[in-house]
Amino acid sequence: MPMFVDTSPPGECIFCRLVAGEIPASTVYEDDQTIAFLDIGQVNPGHVLVAIKRHAATLFDLTPDEAAAAMRTAQRIAHAIQAAFDPPGLSLFQANGVEGNQTVFHFHIHVLPRHADDGIELSWPRKDPPRAALDDYAARLRAALGSGQGA
Repeated sequence: MPMFVDTSPPGECIFCRLVAGEIPASTVYEDDQTIAFLDIGQVNPGHVLVAIKRHAATLFDLTPDEAAAAMRTAQRIAHAIQAAFDPPGLSLFQANGVEGNQTVFHFHIHVLPRHADDGIELSWPRKDPPRAALDDYAARLRAALGSGQGA
């Protein structure tokens, strides 16, 4: 993950400052709910961040409409990246919380053109739980969805 961590004081979020026009950005798209701009730490040419304009630290803080707006903008940007840079692949990355490797605590999605041997790695240890454990996890999630916790 990137080495950059936003250390802005509370109330001075770097992306909120960017949305307010207080700091420069190479903006590529903007609508009433989202803004898309080039990541200053470009991994590959065309690496764009899509952020919600209202301060919301994580996915859990978004309204359903904001979550949908973020994905609509990410898809729009992905098409633009494909047209402008023609990468052989594309990844979306979105992190929540320190343990999720979030480094700027304002919801955003990385729309990242990908190339062979670009140095980006994503791996995790497979745990392969038994079917009974999977069925238990599914039941717990269905219960959370039924109680409104997953909405």
